[in-house]
Amino acid sequence: MGRGPDRRAVMSGCGIAVIVALLLGGLSGVMAGLVVGSAATVLVHRKAAHQSRGDRERIAADLPFATDLMVACLQAGQPVSAATEIAAAAVGGPLGQRLAWVSGQLRLGADPEPAWMVLAREPSMGPLARAMSRAAQSGAPIADVLTRLADDARQASRTACLAAARKVGVQAVAPLGLCFLPAFVLLGIIPVVAGLATGVLIP
Repeated sequence: MGRGPDRRAVMSGCGIAVIVALLLGGLSGVMAGLVVGSAATVLVHRKAAHQSRGDRERIAADLPFATDLMVACLQAGQPVSAATEIAAAAVGGPLGQRLAWVSGQLRLGADPEPAWMVLAREPSMGPLARAMSRAAQSGAPIADVLTRLADDARQASRTACLAAARKVGVQAVAPLGLCFLPAFVLLGIIPVVAGLATGVLIP
């Protein structure tokens, strides 16, 4: 079941509805405000959902590169906060923003476990957040954890690409079928049926 409109979409729709109602006035203004506000809520929610989906896809694509950068920095002797900051600056985008936030928290002396677990709210960043949280708790070598995570992320990315390619292939069959089916009927079936009908009807 899909989620309903988020708070930002509802607030935007309510604000637009109030403005329209005040501008037009009366009962017609209220009715127009309700219609325009509802439409605005739906549009804002769809835009936010599309942006969120795009962010998830970009995070999943950038994650292997970011973890490889963090491994290289850690193996060069950098602390976790510096490795995270360097990776954030290199990848940019939604993943870079989230990693930069974690790096800032670590530099301020925040507890690493809850700081990393904030990222687990994003499904694609869940494995990274849990791995870093467990490494901070157990004291395991973080570079080894991140290397395994990068390998898993690359495998997941390859699997997703193959699934998308198969989906495109399946979707391309339908238009081709719609194009060739009428020609097959006209050139293959109708002449046969016409020939049989002629043989039956004409003695």
